[in-house]
Amino acid sequence: MANKFFSFELQHIDKYTGARAGVFHTPHGDIETPVYMPVGTQATVKGVYPRDLKEAGSQIILSNTYHLYLRPGDELVKKAGGLHKFMNWDRPILTDSGGFQVFSLTKLNKIKDEGVYFNSHIDGSKHLFTPEKVISVEENLGADIIMQLDQCSEYGYTHSQSAEALEKTDKWLKRCLDAKTRDDQALFPIVQGNMYDDLRLESLRRAKPHATVGIAIGGLSVGEPKSRMYEILDILRPELPESVPRYLMGVGSPDCLIEGVKRGVDMFDCVLATRIARNGTAFTSTGKKVVRNAAYSEDFTPLDEKCGCYCCRNYTKAYLRHLINVNEMLASMLLSLHNITFLHKLMSDMRQAIFSDSLQDFAREFYSTFDGQG
Repeated sequence: MANKFFSFELQHIDKYTGARAGVFHTPHGDIETPVYMPVGTQATVKGVYPRDLKEAGSQIILSNTYHLYLRPGDELVKKAGGLHKFMNWDRPILTDSGGFQVFSLTKLNKIKDEGVYFNSHIDGSKHLFTPEKVISVEENLGADIIMQLDQCSEYGYTHSQSAEALEKTDKWLKRCLDAKTRDDQALFPIVQGNMYDDLRLESLRRAKPHATVGIAIGGLSVGEPKSRMYEILDILRPELPESVPRYLMGVGSPDCLIEGVKRGVDMFDCVLATRIARNGTAFTSTGKKVVRNAAYSEDFTPLDEKCGCYCCRNYTKAYLRHLINVNEMLASMLLSLHNITFLHKLMSDMRQAIFSDSLQDFAREFYSTFDGQG
């Protein structure tokens, strides 16, 4: 069914890998894919000015339904005119359903057919997330792309436990669709199924008819070996819809971005770039650098000679190490901006490689210099 607010234009498929380059048209602007989306959990990407995000190439950012529901409250955000006005971001926004946070952050939660009962990780207050409630919250927040409430089964779940979570995810999807009232928001169904091939394919089979504007793959990068994640993507790939963007949730290391794009994924998000920056670590063209290490105490060269971000244009590793070691917030700000810029450039370079059918060569060259161990 056509949607006047959203459409996906598939521009080219790399003939050797099947990687895709496209444009996702949304009410707040076009998103060129493949795309990495920085995470702004609390309606802000930690330590980075919105103007700098734009300069770095951020086309879309994420915010979190669970956190914003608790603070400042979705009704307040609605009064402010929605997330775009509240946080002064005029480009697309995606909100997840908050389901993952309910399961991962709340020590006390109880999953029932009607939804999830949980205690706030902030003050212990009791709450219930139903599919209908989540859609109401996401509609108040007003993001362009919204997620269904799903049950992300933990790594290590048995087949029967994972099948039960799949059933809830499927039932909750239908209730989310029934509750949704805004046509200017794109609801992505989520494929679950844990590490079981048959459950993954069954979840995709059920979600596919409802993937009219996009589809998400959840429950990966949760502790399983990367090789297993790639195997699951390989299994899903032939059955994924061609005409909508495919979103791999919670994945954002450079190697996983490359392998995901090679497997036909269009959209990625992860907190990794800013999280490791706050710990003094940077992505560079030669691999991860732990800048707090003593080896950089007298290194007066840029963080990455091949990077043109504000950090690399103006500061040395020795200075950054000093900032880290005296706990100056500028260290986190500069490294966060650098890491986000690095991932945006990686995605842009892959997009260009797809158009020239050379992604395989690009990946090989990238791996030849990038040491992911740090």
